[in-house]
Amino acid sequence: MTSFFCPGRTELLGNHTDHQKGRAMAAAIDLGITASAAPNGTGLIQVYSQGYAPVEISLNRLWPDEKEAGTSAALVRGVAGILSQSMTLQGFVAHVESDIPPGRGMSSSAAFAVLIGYIMSFYADSGPAAPETLARAAQKAENRWFGKPCGLMDQMACAMGGAVYMDLLENKFLPIACDLDGLGLVLCLTDTGGSHAGTEEVYAQISEDMTQVARHFGEPFLAQVRPADFDAEWPLHQDELPWMRARHFFDETRRVSSMADALGLQDGQRCMELMNQSGRSSERLLQNIQTEGLGSELSQGLDASARLLKGRGAWRVHGGGFAGCVQALMPAAEFPRYQASMDFLFGQGACQPVHISPRGVGVKAREPAPQPSER
Repeated sequence: MTSFFCPGRTELLGNHTDHQKGRAMAAAIDLGITASAAPNGTGLIQVYSQGYAPVEISLNRLWPDEKEAGTSAALVRGVAGILSQSMTLQGFVAHVESDIPPGRGMSSSAAFAVLIGYIMSFYADSGPAAPETLARAAQKAENRWFGKPCGLMDQMACAMGGAVYMDLLENKFLPIACDLDGLGLVLCLTDTGGSHAGTEEVYAQISEDMTQVARHFGEPFLAQVRPADFDAEWPLHQDELPWMRARHFFDETRRVSSMADALGLQDGQRCMELMNQSGRSSERLLQNIQTEGLGSELSQGLDASARLLKGRGAWRVHGGGFAGCVQALMPAAEFPRYQASMDFLFGQGACQPVHISPRGVGVKAREPAPQPSER
């Protein structure tokens, strides 16, 4: 069997911009999903994952199945359905393990879809596919087969590795230097314990609201709307939620470019300022922190972060929102106190540092053989 690996990802900036073809920035992390796989000589793809029901799909039946929506089988079938249009696939068996902790928004579903796509292409007639090909196949599988209206940010970061600046309208995906350790900063994620169950509808509403404003200007995506045209009408609609969310989009897209500049200049203080701007915009304009009928754990985590880090660091919602995870960025000297406080509130191990990894999806490097000790 061959071993494969795909990293999870952390969103650095660009909250809810990718599904409107805006700019975003994300990075692969040193946690991810590993698979051992081999061809099985059949027309079946068989996937066995710890903690999940076995998946078996036929390469002769790859169209979407509504009964599979939201399942691993939908992702496998969807990625196969997309890739089979450009390459000849063969059956294989894969045994999958993950060390991505749940609840922290590290995109385990995107990592899984990208990993399965890489294995499919690895055993196909044309050989391993390019990162962008895999990312787009995984995104389409999540959109059409799985039923999640996500953008391309998560999948591209998992596929490429390292930190990536993305302009989805221009199809630019550029590696960027992101040495947070060198800047004396710690990036961390805190699992506040809130469940994402029941958030699908409110998550999808954000995209629908933004699209509504884009169509007001005769465009399918906000990235195609001229900022000056939006600014001219903003005073007339600034109390309407769809327009508030669109305001967040335009401001956040500009922040992504500013973050890339700050990282290039190794300006850690500016990076924290931009993250805080993003966080406050998500809370006030995007409004993806809390919604009726769901828990308030995420709000509690953000409030606690404000008390602990105001004037000393940055904090924001991480990922889609409405539940789950707080992201924070701070000088290394602040981290022990912050971690202890968040662990006290949300349980031991809730707050963990995140390390950016250069590895994208691919064949997993063999561990070096142990050397005999000298006597």
